[in-house]
Order: sequence, then C-alpha cells, then structure tokens
Amino acid sequence: MFLMRLKGEISLRNEEEKENDRNPQQQQLYAISAAGFPPQQKLVVGYALTSKKAKSFLQPKLEGLARKKGILFVAIDHNRPLSDQGPFDIVLHKLSGKEWRQILEDYRLKHPEVTVLDPPDAIQHVHNRQSMLQDVADLNLSDCYGKVGVPRQLVITKDPSSIPDAVTKAGLTLPLVAKPLVVDGSAKSHELSLAYDQFALSKLDPPLVLQEFVNHGGLLFKVYIVGEAIKVVRRFSLPDVNKHELLNNGGVYQFPRVSCAAACADGADLDPSVAELPPRPLLERLAKELRRKLGLRLFNLDIIRELGTRDRFYVIDINYFPGYGKMPEYEHIFTDFLLSLVQGNYKRRPVNNS
Repeated sequence: MFLMRLKGEISLRNEEEKENDRNPQQQQLYAISAAGFPPQQKLVVGYALTSKKAKSFLQPKLEGLARKKGILFVAIDHNRPLSDQGPFDIVLHKLSGKEWRQILEDYRLKHPEVTVLDPPDAIQHVHNRQSMLQDVADLNLSDCYGKVGVPRQLVITKDPSSIPDAVTKAGLTLPLVAKPLVVDGSAKSHELSLAYDQFALSKLDPPLVLQEFVNHGGLLFKVYIVGEAIKVVRRFSLPDVNKHELLNNGGVYQFPRVSCAAACADGADLDPSVAELPPRPLLERLAKELRRKLGLRLFNLDIIRELGTRDRFYVIDINYFPGYGKMPEYEHIFTDFLLSLVQGNYKRRPVNNS
C-alpha cells in the first residue's frame, strides 16, 4: 500500500513539474484537455489583441459558448516567435505597426494551413480614409433597391492655408466634415470636426479628408459584417444642418467619436422614414462586393440615408474588426463563423504537451 501511494505521489509530482515547464499556451491547452474538452471538436484560435480589445471582445458569454462548440481562444505571446506557438487553426488579430505586419506575413507564408483574420495588407488598405471609400465609389452600386455611394470628398495633405482654395476648386459645398486621413487606432484618428465656413477651413490640421455633410436625420446604420453574416444596428449621429444654421454659425466644431459616443437608437421613437433599415438585398450585395474588393471578412460600414429619400445611401466609414461586443447576438454569429472557416476540412492537429 505504501509503495502504491509513493508511486502515486511521484507521478503527481512529475505531472506538476511538467505543468510548470509548459509555456502559458501549453498550460491552457492542457487544462482544457484535462477538463474534458472534446478533442475531436477542438478548434484553436490564437488571438493578438490590445488589452482593451480583448476585454470588449472576449466576454465571458462568448468564451462560454465557444467552449461548448469546441472553440478555444489562446492568447498569443508577444515575447515569443509566432511560429513557435500554437498550433493554431485560426489567428485573430488587431494590432498595428510595420513589425507586426511583417511577422504575420512571414507566418502566413510558413503556415498556409492557418487562417489569418485578416490579411495585413488588406487591413492596411482600410486604414486610409481615401482608399477605403474609393472602393465603394468604384462599385457605383445601384439597383432597384437603391443606390450606394460616398459623399464628395477631398484629401488634404498640404499646409492648412491652402485648404480654402482647394475646396473652392473642387466645388465642395459647406459645411464639411473633417476626419484624419489615417486610421491608426489612436483616439486622434477618430476625431471628427464640422467646418461651417471658408475661414474655418484654414484652422484644420492636415493630413485629412474633407467630406460634404449630408443631412441624414441624425441617424446612421452600423452594418456589422462577419463573413457572410450581416447585422444592422441604428445609432444616433450628428444632427442635420439647415440653411439658417449654416448662415448663422461659423468656425470649426469638434465632436466625439460618433460610433463610440452615440447611443443605440434601436427602439427609439423615430420618424419611420428615417429609421427604416436599408433594404436587405442591397446590403447583401454591397457586403459581397466589398468582401471581394477589400479582401476582408471582419469589418463594418457606417451608412447614412440622405434625408428626404428612401433609397439614397452613403458609406461614410469602414472599420476593420469593429466593436463586435456591441453587436446583438455576436457570440452566436462569431462562433458560427469560426466553425464555418474549417467545416468539412478541419483535421485535428496534435498538441505538444512536452
């Protein structure tokens, strides 16, 4: 009996030593396996997110549902080579910087069997407000359900004093919405200003994009896209500007980031002509075309409807890997999407616990 107990204690100590020798990812994988996680269903998703993004996205309800569906989220260790980690079936990321983009590109070449969401070059394309909306403009999308375009806009990279002349030559109509040209994830890149007069234009800070302001009933439609799934949420937006206000206001007015500060408008007492969602077939066609052109599967569109119309829409912004935690039913939509990426051809990879 003593020998049996001694063997048991030695075996337990050996297992504890192995556990301590494992890196954090191996410990997490081992713990899930020991807890009875169904190995035949295990889908390992490595994630590289900022702490803020991880907190908003990896909510307990999502992780709980993911476990039930056989999906395991594993944090990527930034202090170790990416190729030494995993193995992963999917890499989910939203980090900035040339170094990180190069790491991901190298990883994609060495591990073509891993799905990277999304390709770094494609993400970089929507970090520039000129290039992101040009893809929408090039679509020239118009059918029986409506027309989708972008506001007339002008890119300014030179000295602020040149802005009034540039706006006049371009024939843009005041007021103008001013947004930083580059979207780099910083608070500054999401600043929003409204310039009412020519004099105010010279007070702006290039590089930036100037967009003609389109009255839209103070409401925008945030269209979340997860693969082929589409979810639309109403959000309050900037108020309309009438001729009286335009004549009696001047200067530049700064606003908070609309997508973060605005409250959800679903269920609010709104004018039906303003609150009516864009036609589903129009959104499906738009999403399909942009997935193809952008090469992205995780993004959202900020869309407005021109006031006084039912079928005239404008895309005013595109965001990669937006705040899905604010999207209704995102837990089910996202986990279904992850499973769909490997459905039918997923082969379980052995986990190295040594």
